Order: sequence, then structure tokens, then C-alpha cells
Amino acid sequence: MPNPRTGTVVRNPEDLPAVIREIKAGRVEFRNDRTGNIHIQIGRKSFTEEQLLENLYVAVDAIARARPAAVKGQFFRSMTIAPTMGPGIALDVATTLEEARAFVK
Repeated sequence: MPNPRTGTVVRNPEDLPAVIREIKAGRVEFRNDRTGNIHIQIGRKSFTEEQLLENLYVAVDAIARARPAAVKGQFFRSMTIAPTMGPGIALDVATTLEEARAFVK
């Protein structure tokens, strides 16, 4: 559903083409739940391994950049990648963050 908070309701008609371009380009929003977990889709079954890694690194970097200034200590405690209906695979947080920073630069 369109929602002003997510930017899918446009008040100014001149902004409509830009919003449509963003959505078609694959804009992804992320939020954390009550326990601090972030669930985000990074790809589809048809994606190559390189595309999935690229999306993972960009998502991790975006989450790290969105870290509130008031948050102290370790921001990422664990990372898991999983299919919709399957077991998760734990990722090494330090390695993933390092690779994400190197990829995005």
C-alpha cells in the first residue's frame, strides 16, 4: 500500500517520475524488528553468485552507514543468510564487514 512515510505517496506531481525510477531500479528499505533483527531480501533464485554477493555487500554497508550515532559498542552481533523456507548459514561478521567496505569503496 502507498504510504507517505515510505515515499510511495507523492504530494508534488513533478516528483512522480523520480519516485517511479527509484522503485523500478529496485529501491529496498530495511527496518529492524523489536528484537533488533533486520530482515532484508538480497536477491532471487535466478541471481548469480556475484550478484548475490554484490547485493549482500551493498546492504551490509547501507545498514552500517545508517547506524545511529547514539549506538555504542558492537552494532552487528551476528549475520545469517537464508532462503525463505530453509536453514540459515551464519556469516563471519568481521570478514563480511571488511569485504563490504572494500567492495563499496
